[in-house]
Amino acid sequence: MIRSPDKFNALLAEVRDFIRNECMPIEAQVDRDDLIPEPVVERMRALGLFGHSIPEQYGGAGLTSEELSLVNMEVSQAATTFRARFGGNTGIASESLVVDGTPEQKQRWLPELASGRLTGCFALTEPEAGSDATAQRTVAVRDGEHYRITGRKCFITNAPIAGLFTVFARTDPQARGAAGISAFLVERDTPGLSAPAGYRKMGQHGSPVGEVILEGCRVHESAIVGGVPGLGFKTAMKALNKQRINLAGLCIGPAIRLVDEMVARAASRRQFGQAIGEFQLVQQMIAESNTEVHAARALLLETARKRDDGADVTMEASMCKLFASEMCGRVADRAVQVFGGGGYINDNVAERFYRDVRLFRLYEGTSQIHLTNIARRTMARAGHQT
Repeated sequence: MIRSPDKFNALLAEVRDFIRNECMPIEAQVDRDDLIPEPVVERMRALGLFGHSIPEQYGGAGLTSEELSLVNMEVSQAATTFRARFGGNTGIASESLVVDGTPEQKQRWLPELASGRLTGCFALTEPEAGSDATAQRTVAVRDGEHYRITGRKCFITNAPIAGLFTVFARTDPQARGAAGISAFLVERDTPGLSAPAGYRKMGQHGSPVGEVILEGCRVHESAIVGGVPGLGFKTAMKALNKQRINLAGLCIGPAIRLVDEMVARAASRRQFGQAIGEFQLVQQMIAESNTEVHAARALLLETARKRDDGADVTMEASMCKLFASEMCGRVADRAVQVFGGGGYINDNVAERFYRDVRLFRLYEGTSQIHLTNIARRTMARAGHQT
């Protein structure tokens, strides 16, 4: 749902200008330095990028799912690391608060996240709790009006620079599976919490990812998201359901960019006395890529509109994430092929995006997990149990 077309088109134009004129020109620099320059981050704050999905009453833009999908497809046409810098705040790092936070928690934290003054992160994944997120070994033990949290999180986007951590821990040792897991809001300077320097990664350089170590980290019971223990996993699933729609848009943007880059390369590169774009097998790669981009975009926007109408789109969100991430990988592979040997050379746009987008098939649920979820829900709708 687009609430005010004129107002939204102005926002989209402003975002497009920033991405194309300020982010794209420094993509190679950011990839080499593994760092987004602070003046660029400050521009993100000034443009309100950190608060797109946060409600207006807390300083955000309150974008609908359809509006956010269109913005995500625009911002991700630059190197994916730029969106990752503000994407947590306007996505998974704030959504737990938006959907389940107490009024006090929302008032305390959402304005800080929306402004970008504070960077948030979503600390769910553990060494033994990835696809099986219920296998949490991080525990929170009651200590009067406080809890002491002990455990280790891994692969957490923005952990090295975050000021607020949404930490998931088991508060009921007797409960099994999703039951007994709580979500805590933990500030960076809380004794017992540490977040070491980030990993060296295959791609998405400039987007810090690292561990969160909790060693008897003591927090007040009021830090539990929603104020009620034991509901953290439900909160996480609500946040992830929306984030999977967001991520689909973030997969489509790079594919749009790569189709453009393939077309330009096919027109300028000459072999056998003619532009390689004249060869039908090169045309096939471009045609297949553009068709898949349009299919993913149509699926995403249909799902976003259904979510805005209040429909349960849990299965469709999985479909969006699965199809868009796999599609993006195929397009990136074709782009390297069209660029030929140049596509394998560092600092080439095809090589850089090929590395960056590989992650999309892993986080927010692997492709295999989404296939399983889609199959189960499809069979359940038909009256069959799995």
